[in-house]
Amino acid sequence: MAIDRATAALLGGALGDALGMPTQLLTPEEIDRTYGFVDRFVAPSDDHPVSRGLPAGAITDDTEQTLLLGRVLLESGAVFDHRRWVDALVSWEREVKARGSYDLLGPSTKRALDAINAGASPEDAGRGGDTNGAAMRIAPVGIVMPFEPLEALVAKVAETCSATHNTPIAIATASAVAAAVSCGVAGGNWREAVDCAEHAALRGANLGDGSARADVARLIRDARDLVRGRPEAEAIPLIVERIGTGVAAAESVPAAFAVLELAAGDPWRAAVVGANLGGDTDTIGAIAAGMAGACAGMASLPAGRIAELKGLDVEAVRLLAAELVAARFDRPDGRVAA
Repeated sequence: MAIDRATAALLGGALGDALGMPTQLLTPEEIDRTYGFVDRFVAPSDDHPVSRGLPAGAITDDTEQTLLLGRVLLESGAVFDHRRWVDALVSWEREVKARGSYDLLGPSTKRALDAINAGASPEDAGRGGDTNGAAMRIAPVGIVMPFEPLEALVAKVAETCSATHNTPIAIATASAVAAAVSCGVAGGNWREAVDCAEHAALRGANLGDGSARADVARLIRDARDLVRGRPEAEAIPLIVERIGTGVAAAESVPAAFAVLELAAGDPWRAAVVGANLGGDTDTIGAIAAGMAGACAGMASLPAGRIAELKGLDVEAVRLLAAELVAARFDRPDGRVAA
């Protein structure tokens, strides 16, 4: 079961990412005018600011960085290898630039990598990173780390955030997502996963550089309360207006939990809702559908849609999921084996 759910977490995230790829940065009105209601993979418009030229179903940096982090976790051993992670990100950035897609990098990651390339240490580069890049790629930490002990899971999240998102809000939001995935991999349902997320967010808010802190657990609760029992047509504008869908972690991560609530834990529905929100649709959809996938397993994912994904080796994802689960159970304290 754990491997099945871990695979669903990664592939669910990819579905949400690809479905939201053509709608990112647009308003809900622009999405409707350009594509109609998005419930299938569509190619971005020719004048899209960042996605133009990509085929329908293409994944973006959300999925690519998630898989990259998973590999580095496995290669690091018991202690997360910051230098290996930074080198992997810099190499990945170089490849992204060569593909002409540098604008797909998130602002905190882009700023941190530019600082590292200019000579800053990884420890200093992540200061000020308060966007959702850490949360969007954190699923492998949730797969490899059990929820208990909670301190160990959140510490591993904070380690992976250090170089690009070393702030309380980024660590708290990433901890919430990782905890939800971890709970799902262990067999929990999506409601149990959200409870785990709130506990992890409280602990993660005490870590990182800077004094600006947010009660992410409360933001998650408020977001879920906002949409509970409402139809999608009513809930979507409420998410946009009252929570926000921008790249700030304090907006997009609570929005993803609202989407999870609205979709009642269904991964594809979470991807669909995320794609029609406007703003950072690919990241919100990836986070929400990834958490849902971890809690529902592969049977909940549409196999036909997975087959339509572009730029993703599905068998490699399955293998990565299996390796991460093996590492999860390799040590009694949940650390990755060397």
